[in-house]
Parts: sequence; structure tokens; C-alpha cells
Amino acid sequence: MRMLSDDEMARLQPAEDATAPTPLPTQVVSSDEFMPIPQTERQRKVEARLNDLADELGRKRGLDRRQFFKTTAGMAAAFVAMNDVYGPLYGVNRAEAAVPGAAEARLAQFKDQFVMDVHTHFLRDDTRLEGFVRAREAVGKAGWNPALAGKPQTLDDLKYANWFKEMFLDSDTKVALISGSPSEDKRDWFLTNEMKRDARAKVNAAAGSKRCLSHMIFAPGYDGWLDEVDRSLAEDKPDSAKGYTVGDNTNKHLARTPWRMDDEKLVYPFYEKILKAGVDIVCVHKGLYPPETAQRFPHLTSFARVDDVGKAAKDWPQIRFVIYHSAFRWTGQGNAANGLAQFEQTGRVEWTSDLAEIPAKYGVSNVYGDLGQIFAQTTVVEPRLCAALMGILVKGLGADHVVWGTDAVWTGSPQWQIESLRRLEIPEDIQSKHGFAPLGPADGPVKTAIFGGNSARMYRYDARKAGLETDRFAALKAEYLRSGADPSNLRYGYVLKG
Repeated sequence: MRMLSDDEMARLQPAEDATAPTPLPTQVVSSDEFMPIPQTERQRKVEARLNDLADELGRKRGLDRRQFFKTTAGMAAAFVAMNDVYGPLYGVNRAEAAVPGAAEARLAQFKDQFVMDVHTHFLRDDTRLEGFVRAREAVGKAGWNPALAGKPQTLDDLKYANWFKEMFLDSDTKVALISGSPSEDKRDWFLTNEMKRDARAKVNAAAGSKRCLSHMIFAPGYDGWLDEVDRSLAEDKPDSAKGYTVGDNTNKHLARTPWRMDDEKLVYPFYEKILKAGVDIVCVHKGLYPPETAQRFPHLTSFARVDDVGKAAKDWPQIRFVIYHSAFRWTGQGNAANGLAQFEQTGRVEWTSDLAEIPAKYGVSNVYGDLGQIFAQTTVVEPRLCAALMGILVKGLGADHVVWGTDAVWTGSPQWQIESLRRLEIPEDIQSKHGFAPLGPADGPVKTAIFGGNSARMYRYDARKAGLETDRFAALKAEYLRSGADPSNLRYGYVLKG
């Protein structure tokens, strides 16, 4: 299934055929839900600068451009190029890219950093959602994740085995939560609740530790939805619940049951039910709803906003409400440049600012923001916007209420996103004008909390007692690195034809 017309699809090409295998994306990639924007002038400059660095520095190591891009030094060079074009947003110096061993030494400092990704996906074995293959291809082409570039993608790249490799071997992720998405067409659920439960058990059994958590998807208004909630609570023992207020996000043309978080008749009985079962985390997809999507599906637009979060949070203080993607709207043709312009003119970014203002407006402390696509959608397009979004969320929600999620594997291994947050700082002019505190060092209190501390507290996960340093996954990754790690640097989706 796809949302773009045949005429729109004719203007696109698979990202893997059109973008360079750079460590960071240098062109916007989309799924088949929205039109990507053309490569911007500054993205072209970043790509050219990075290619020059790869040619210069790679040659000294006897590596061609593609080989250099797969190295830790190549990743550092990508941030050097970003700073050269966008200004000093990322903590990096040329020595990391130029001096053999420098980038590796820096990365080694963080190898034991606790990274808990509470927003990951893969697809079921019998999936028919080919559009996500194109999404990975597009991410690779765009240069967001160099591991995805230059490699044709298949549905296998979006299934369990590759998810496992990209999450636990090709990134510093220590614990991952398996998420999903419902559909009015049962064939298009990413994973059933039972499948997520079984995958969680499979991962944890293989690791000999608790490396994996899983959602229970709930879909208010679907036929028999509360019966499925009862079954899943009893049999799957989910770590948290997740829903989509627009209803069917995958096939929006089928969405017949959008809902509000503060619907006392439809949804409040669900909250009561899960609390009795001991589940007190409700994750809700919001945002990622640009103007062209609103024009196509105007009846769903109000459900994509956060107007319903405050009352629900106030009425149910026992529940932690985690808003996925932090309601960031500006994706697709309603692009990051529009979001940055809005911030520069008003100091706000819809609908993320609305979310960040809820604690003060409603007097609640149980609303959290998941980063989700914020990094994938802004870091490589408008990094000043990315920094501004982080400032908005930390100031409004608190550094202890922002959680790390990457939405991988749609954008390939999340390592490039991890490195982006480690290095990102809010520019001083933005800090002073808007009263934002600095994010600080990669292992400082703010980023440590976001990367894993906040989610560990929320999910009652004691990393100190988990045995992650000595379990089978730790040994597997050590052997993988010794034998010569081979990240794919792949991305998946569409870009505009040149």
C-alpha cells in the first residue's frame, strides 16, 4: 500500500540508486507517504565537502571513498563537513578524521554508555509493506546513514535478523524496545502483539539477559479491540502500550477509527484496565503530519495534534504518557526549513512546542517526549532546528522527561543518530535568546539521562544489575568488532529524481 499518486511516484527514484554512501544523509528521503524535498544547496555543500575529505584522508590510509565512509574516522569527517557548512553545532575536530586511531579512541570512551532505544521496528515475515523497503533505500541515498548507501534493499533488510544486527552489533544500543503499528487491514500490522512478545523472548534468551522490551499495540475502535487488550495483558505481559490517535497510520485512507487520548467513554476504560494489570506507560504516536498530508486527510489532522494530551495526563497521573516523535510535524514537503523559519520567527515549532508547554499549562509531570524521527528528520537537514527542538523539549518537559528513540530500522542502524546527539550542542545565540540550557558533553547529565537514564527509570530497568557487560551479546559484539565490523550504512526510501 502507498499514499502517493502514480504521477508523484513517477517523480521519485529509489534512494539507493541516487544518493552517495556518506556516513550521514545528505538528502531527504521519504517513504511512500509523502513527497521528499529536493537536496538543498547546503546539503550539496556538505556532500561535496565530505567527498573531498574522504578523498584526501582516505587516500592517506589506502582507502577509497566508500571504504573511508565506513570507518569511525569517516563518521567524524561527516561532522567536520556539517560544521563547515552549518556552523559549530557538533563537537568534533579535524584530528578525529585525520589522525589514525583518534576517532576510534574517542568512540571507545563511550562503548559502555547505557543507550536504551525505546522506539525500534522490524516487519513480520509475511509482510506486504514494500514501501518500507523504499524508505530504507531513500535514507541510504540521502546519506543519513552511509551504511545503507549503495546496497539494494529487500524486505529481509526490514526483518528480525537485520534489525538484530543493526541494533546490537552496528550500534551502541544496549537495550531496545520493539514497537509496532496497527492497521484496519490485519495483514498490515507491522507485528502482532504475539510476534513482539515472541521476539522479546527470543532476544533475551539468546542474550542471557534482559536486552529487549516490547509494546502491546492498542487500537481503540477496532473490532474486538478491548478483547485483544485483555488477551495481551494476560498472555503477552507487555512492558508498555502504544497507540496511534489517527487510527490507521499505515493506510490512512482506511482510517475509520481515529480517537482522542482524553475520550472518557472510549479510552478511559482502557487506562483503568492496564493500570489494574500493572502497566503504567502509554506511548502515543503524534505528529509527522505535514501540510500535504493534512490536505489529503483533513479529517485526521486534529487527531495528530497534542490537544488531547493535557487533560488525559491530568486525569490519569498514575500513567506516564510518552508522545512519540515529540509531535514533530515538519516532515516531507512541510519540511525542516519551514520548521526552522517558524522557530526563528516565533520561538516555537508546532506541534512540539505545544507538547513542551503541557506540564506548565496543566500542572502535570507525567508527560514525556520521545525523539523518534526528530533526529532522522532534522539533524542532517536543518541542524539548528534539531538543536532548537532539543532546547524546547528540555526546557518545557525537563531533561528527565525526554527519552531516546530512533525509529530504526527504517533509517538503518541508529549509530549515526547516537553520534549526532553525543556531539550536538545548542548554539550560544539560541541558548541566550530562548533561555535554553546547554546539552553538555556526550556523557554529561543531560545526555546520559536522555540516552537511557530516563527510560530505565520509567521501565524500572536496573542497568547495574542487568549483566550487560558479561552476557552473550557483549561477547558476540566483541567478536564482531575483532573480526572486522561491517556496517551496511544503508537507508531506505525515495528521493526526487535529479
